Amino acid sequence: MSDERYETIIINGEEKMKASKLKAWGIPQGPLATAFLERISWLREEEGMTMKAIKELYREVAKEPKAYLDDPRISDLARELDEAVVFEERAEPAPWKQWGVDLDPAAIEQLENACRLPVAYRGALMPDAHRGYGLPIGGVLATEGAVIPYAVGVDIACRVKMSVLDLPADAIDEDIERLSRVLEEETRFGIGASFDKPREHEVMDEDWNVSPVTSQNYERARHQLGSSGSGNHFAEFGLLTLDSPDLGLEAGTYLALLTHSGSRGPGSAVANHYSKVAQQLHPGLPKELKHLAWLDLDSELGQEYWAAMELMGKFASANHAVMHREIAARLGVKALATVENHHNFAWKEVHDGREVIVHRKGATPAGKGVLGVIPGSMTEPAFVIRGKGEALSLESAAHGAGRVMSRRQAHRTVKWEEVEAKLVAQKVTLLSAGLDEAPQVYKDIEQVMEQQDDLVEQVGQFQPRIVKMAPPR
Repeated sequence: MSDERYETIIINGEEKMKASKLKAWGIPQGPLATAFLERISWLREEEGMTMKAIKELYREVAKEPKAYLDDPRISDLARELDEAVVFEERAEPAPWKQWGVDLDPAAIEQLENACRLPVAYRGALMPDAHRGYGLPIGGVLATEGAVIPYAVGVDIACRVKMSVLDLPADAIDEDIERLSRVLEEETRFGIGASFDKPREHEVMDEDWNVSPVTSQNYERARHQLGSSGSGNHFAEFGLLTLDSPDLGLEAGTYLALLTHSGSRGPGSAVANHYSKVAQQLHPGLPKELKHLAWLDLDSELGQEYWAAMELMGKFASANHAVMHREIAARLGVKALATVENHHNFAWKEVHDGREVIVHRKGATPAGKGVLGVIPGSMTEPAFVIRGKGEALSLESAAHGAGRVMSRRQAHRTVKWEEVEAKLVAQKVTLLSAGLDEAPQVYKDIEQVMEQQDDLVEQVGQFQPRIVKMAPPR
């Protein structure tokens, strides 16, 4: 490129322009920029174009890609650019329905915006809803032929799992020291938490080369296997009360283990990478929709993300399986029954007779007869539920109590003395947690359950008694 003075870098021994220069010409950074960079050499060598002419061509293509759809020099890239830049929202927003009252107005606005997307089909908002990135927490969105990484969420396939243990219920009081010690020693919590000696699970024998991101995070996953993150992740012992024969158990009170965790660092890496890629492919999205950029499922990138998401789902499930396996082994007991369900995921489902992609961000599947667990807080109960299969909610329900204040606000307003009073009142032993997870930061779980009684039925109630979360930072 000696005939023009342009900022260059050396790639594979050849001089090439920086993508930032193309951005100034109107070509968005990302996969498209790479393709346009590669085309420069061909235009110069095969077409004999000068850099000045290429610059003018690229600016015109960026300005009006449709005008170059038949230009053999650049038609393929013009087509991709046209599809990436043009944003035409639905003529009418996709229909959606709300459960719950006094919801965060920002959450309502976010779902309304999501329903403007051209790929949107239908939406729903759960009674635990609050503001998130792109799609609100507690938001459900069905799309056609597309997956939205940020509508899945950063903690891909975050889930809860309950194991009913073969221990007498009174052990929660009589053997509290041993139960607490096992919980402390067999779990790891917090950002970057891992085990020096990796734990084993067949998930590490899966194909981690389905995406460059999963491949790069294999060792990280191996060491984080069986651990939990920060925020609202927890591991706790408590008492499960079943009023009728359910879970294959007779009515009665049982000692159970309940955990909440997700796909850890690898899941976060997958989410962040593919969300950035999606945003680069849709630079024409307005500001309020940029975090809802999508990947077409029939594209290579869409298939790559889907495979990575599915793998993160298996990895998140394995984290719980390892925790429950190791804790049960240390206690010398077996699980009499288990219940597990996840959120922050996308499912291929049939609704209204057509296949759609259902994103449940902070919402749990509640198909007819489907069992799950909806937790409250460190002092309030969790509920074992059975879904009713409500069509208008896209067979979904709340995934928890839902926050009423931000973490920053919690640190400013909540006092430990108030938390300790609640812990004493509910006979809860707290091993570790931050103020940002105090019971006061959550909605009343009883009210949330009442507001979705047409979505799920309660089959059991779990009261936390020994709780471990990430230590305060």
